[in-house]
Amino acid sequence: MSALSVTVGIDAAKAHVDVCVLGTHSDVQRFANDVDGHLALAAALQSLDVGLVVMEATGGYEAALTCALQAVGLHVAVVNPRHARDFARSMGRLAKTDAVDARMLAEMAAVLVHRVDLARYLRPVADECQQWLAALVTRRRQLLAMLGSERQRLQITNRKLHPSIEAIITVIKAQLDDLETQMVGHVREHFGELDGLLQSTNGIGPVASATLIAQLPELGRLNRREIAALVGVAPMSNDSGNRKGRRRVQGGRFEIRRVLYMATLTAARYNPVIRAFYERLKAAGKLPKVALVACMRKLLTMLNAMVRTGKPWDASLHSA
Repeated sequence: MSALSVTVGIDAAKAHVDVCVLGTHSDVQRFANDVDGHLALAAALQSLDVGLVVMEATGGYEAALTCALQAVGLHVAVVNPRHARDFARSMGRLAKTDAVDARMLAEMAAVLVHRVDLARYLRPVADECQQWLAALVTRRRQLLAMLGSERQRLQITNRKLHPSIEAIITVIKAQLDDLETQMVGHVREHFGELDGLLQSTNGIGPVASATLIAQLPELGRLNRREIAALVGVAPMSNDSGNRKGRRRVQGGRFEIRRVLYMATLTAARYNPVIRAFYERLKAAGKLPKVALVACMRKLLTMLNAMVRTGKPWDASLHSA
């Protein structure tokens, strides 16, 4: 990318997006957050030497626009809103409006575009199959949350209302069964080879595989340190002067980390490599939770290598 490339910040909302193009003399512009608005914005940016576009993850309002901009060849980074806000504070920007946020994201893009590890910020292009799988995985998570809430209500609600709650629980369970059947079928039809690769590992089942495919498209594209940091299982240093602080994991993609945690619990019992690694760490005096997080990182690293090389699980290639 050219050092003189302009950078773009986009603040996405439900009805519209505010766009700041840093490196030009234009003011912040507003486009509708629909198909026509996306086409108009993509056409406007195509005529510029855009080095990077940065948006915040907004829970879905940015998804369609991201795909539209990627379709015309633009590099798009979708960043954690907390990281964007921390950047704004570091620059002394305490006010918060749509226009201010768009300019701040453009300034953040100007910093990111010069990083040697820019690739880890760029979101891979998601086709319709992957978008639909991501929607299925998200809906399953929502149904599980609803099921958990209804089960909790069952413990504290008057017994006369139990039939109503139990009826809702029955409906949610039926919806979950139907959705999981759709999800597994969709994965087998469109991602069969990758699914087989992931599930060749003891500990990775259909749900974990589908979640990784849908929500971690960077798997196999980044190195082991980058993928661990992206998911949030890399220990972060906390040192200052002579003080050596305790390392902690933080940030990253929570849903991936939650699925990876459950997969690692299984792997620590049934996967010989992960089990041996876990036992060795405990024997060395590590707390069980610390050892488990280290196993999560090791399992993720191995999955990343498997996807990158296209080779299924082979215990002989992985030492504990």
